[in-house]
Amino acid sequence: QVQLVESGGGLVQAGGSLRLSCAASGRAFSNYGMGWFRQAPGKEREFVAAISWSGGRTYYTDSVKDRFTISRTNAKNTLYLQMNSLKPEDTAVYYCAATIRSITIREHQYDYWGQGTQVTVSS
Repeated sequence: QVQLVESGGGLVQAGGSLRLSCAASGRAFSNYGMGWFRQAPGKEREFVAAISWSGGRTYYTDSVKDRFTISRTNAKNTLYLQMNSLKPEDTAVYYCAATIRSITIREHQYDYWGQGTQVTVSS
């Protein structure tokens, strides 16, 4: 079992930045690929970014490329999502998730989920 707790969400103006964190506990964090997903009001949850066990590979959805950066510090059991140049359309609940696979963008292949943190971007 892996327990995941997100933090760092909040209200920010368009063009601003936020850094989300996801603290993991339980089994060895470095054994899991990690991902960020988001769900906007009235929409399905969607993939945002993923990172491999060691952090050597990353994937991003097109809408956040060059604005968001996913990273991890295995020694601290923590996953991050640095979000820059935020837009109102980035408003959503952001979830971190863990997978026993090295890395994947597919939601159904993630095994553990956090409770989410709200990000609201005002125009």
